[in-house]
Amino acid sequence: MSKSPFIPFETNLDSFISELSERLDTNRKTLIQLLDIKEKTYQNFVKPFEMMDERLDHFFTPLSHLNAVNNSETTQKVYADALPLLTEYSTEIGQNLAIYEAFKIIKEREYPALNKEQRRVIDLNIQGFELSGAHLDHGPKERLKAINLRKSELTNDFSQNLLDATNAYELLIPDEKDVEGLPQSDIEAAKVEKEGKTFYRFTLQMPSYIAYMTYGPNREYREELYRAYTTRAPQNSAIIDELLALKMERAQLLGFKSFAEYSLATKMAPTTQSVIDFLEELAANAHQQGQEELKVLRGMSEEPLESFDTAYYSEILKKEQYDIDAETYRPYFEQNSVVEGMFVFLHRLFGVSFRETDVKLWDDKAGAYDLYVDETLRARLYLDLEARESKRGGAWMHNWQSHCKDENNHEQLASAFVVCNFPPSSAENPSLLRHDDVVTLFHEMGHALHHLLSTVDENGVSGVNGVEWDAVEFPSQFLENFAYEPEVLKLFAKHYESGEILSDVMIEKLVRAKNFQSAMGMLRQLEFSLFDFKLHLSLYQKEEVQQLLNRVREKTALITPPSYNKFQNGFSHIFAGGYAAGYYSYKWAEVLSADAFFAIVDQGIFDTKLGRDYLNIILAKGGSQSMQELFLELLGREPETQSLLRLNGIK
Repeated sequence: MSKSPFIPFETNLDSFISELSERLDTNRKTLIQLLDIKEKTYQNFVKPFEMMDERLDHFFTPLSHLNAVNNSETTQKVYADALPLLTEYSTEIGQNLAIYEAFKIIKEREYPALNKEQRRVIDLNIQGFELSGAHLDHGPKERLKAINLRKSELTNDFSQNLLDATNAYELLIPDEKDVEGLPQSDIEAAKVEKEGKTFYRFTLQMPSYIAYMTYGPNREYREELYRAYTTRAPQNSAIIDELLALKMERAQLLGFKSFAEYSLATKMAPTTQSVIDFLEELAANAHQQGQEELKVLRGMSEEPLESFDTAYYSEILKKEQYDIDAETYRPYFEQNSVVEGMFVFLHRLFGVSFRETDVKLWDDKAGAYDLYVDETLRARLYLDLEARESKRGGAWMHNWQSHCKDENNHEQLASAFVVCNFPPSSAENPSLLRHDDVVTLFHEMGHALHHLLSTVDENGVSGVNGVEWDAVEFPSQFLENFAYEPEVLKLFAKHYESGEILSDVMIEKLVRAKNFQSAMGMLRQLEFSLFDFKLHLSLYQKEEVQQLLNRVREKTALITPPSYNKFQNGFSHIFAGGYAAGYYSYKWAEVLSADAFFAIVDQGIFDTKLGRDYLNIILAKGGSQSMQELFLELLGREPETQSLLRLNGIK
């Protein structure tokens, strides 16, 4: 029996820390041997150095994944213990002057003879060493090391505080009339027995929270839930202050004016002012339409409209304007049917196919699929789609193995996880998705394909590795747009009981409703983006953080949130994820994705040359070239902002 090209998913929590320490020590010894090589070349120095990093990821990823999808006191402790070891090691490597000098020497000697991928690896490594402070004196280097260590502790604490606060809260509703109007499946999921009485339990877990905020008839309960959600983890405000101070200090040690400027060193956007101008121009374009949308919404409520009312009245208005009830669509989006149909769509768009495997995973509801291109095994995809208490909220893709050739020229195949929090299935009830969930799945699948379909031989620039951060959302947003296309929907939108395909009338309503309140939605995203970017242009502390958010909201918020709303304490994208001074990337990449999407749709979606070009240029080449160059190669021109406005129905 031939050996599987994929690493089995397993991690021994009891011995993880000792094994991690051993691996890091082995890497340190290997590094000494590499640095001892007299005539360093790409093949004898860079390649083994890169693969050392890749294999460390192979070992650590199962733990970080488990901590996110099956969180327990044990995973929390092991993960928290591992972070300082990894941070110290990566800081050591990043600041190692000898490695930095070796890369510069190899660039000087070999650069013209290397291929594009190898040159990109050299350039990104040199840039990485400079951004890690390899060229600095001993004192600033030590300070950077301490900053990195503290930052990793703080981001972990931020995330854990949010998860703990989310899990700690419940709202028990005793009266059945206060859940009238909620979908039956949500009512059943909320029903609990306590001391011989029936209650309806709502939590801050996304499926539960969204259900009541969208359909809950009792305004007081909506506010109570909203207040609980927007005041979660108040202890995170102190973490925010410390993180902002550390990030500013780090940027200035490295010669940048601000963390925002430091952040742009690895992005497509040329200057901090260009980012602000881009966001403010979009806000100006969306503002008038946003006000018109809000005026209509205000007409739905007899009382002054508050933040905790918008989802509820928006749902009523949506039904009225488009005769569309999101719940009537759920029976047509049974989770397994959606996944299978998505695979059929991807086969028709790119010629890829998926075959389920029976490997043992972390949860019975998770699954693994081998990905083939023209009958050749190329990668493995792991799906874990249902909400559970031990799982961090939201949806994400996480890469594991990267496609590459190792030191012995053996091919390594890619693998990645897609994680969502869809309504859980049970023996009695299937998992029925909202159309928003379908869009989310397509989005994360776009990220996964970007990683899995890489044909690059250098792991450091393969798949999502080495892609500019403000371009990384391009493939995900590109794919999610297809979740509204009638031809695509008909591949999987069928009633889970009768098998009836979603009718043309229902599809047309869904498509027409797509840009319902799109200007309001865009202004909300621009609020997050402007707040994040401006927050990292100067050092803001304590009340200044809230004051900045209030100033941004003067331009973007159509309804002023209540003063108790501390949105920032839950903004994990920038305080516990990789989006600090980079949240604007969603909109920046959306310009690329809208432009490429319309180019393909206008040609006819399936079996088009452009679809295959997208596979062979954007997906296959990963981070081996700047996305600016790849986009130009795909469409023969620069991206156009107009496509984004067209996509959102904004005039």
